[in-house]
Amino acid sequence: MLSRCPSLLITDDDPDFRETLAGVFEPRGFHTLTASDGEEALKIVHTQEVHILLLDMHMPKLTGLETLRRVKQFRAMLPCILMSAHWDDTLLQQAESAQAFLVLSKPVTLTQITGAVVQALERAYHWADENGDRHRNK
Repeated sequence: MLSRCPSLLITDDDPDFRETLAGVFEPRGFHTLTASDGEEALKIVHTQEVHILLLDMHMPKLTGLETLRRVKQFRAMLPCILMSAHWDDTLLQQAESAQAFLVLSKPVTLTQITGAVVQALERAYHWADENGDRHRNK
């Protein structure tokens, strides 16, 4: 059971977006890690404790979907949220097949991204925040 300070890996080729998300989650008690592409994300997941992975779909080297598939080969239970400005039913089906927790449409709102992360942590780890409050999907 995960109680505090979950580790969140933010993977996006846009440095401003990565830093913005880190700035959103760090004050909420998250340890944030960042990666600029899928290969860097794979190295981090192999070497550091990661509780949840946020992935942009369109990145150089490996797409978010390719990265997700590789991560699931060795960390099958790691919740992964895929984000994309350009998605369709095919991408949604592929993401579901690859066991993505959720696909979010960019641009994401603060409520969407924080809600998705909390929901993924609750489902994967029965996560409770620093006050001991369990987060449940309502």
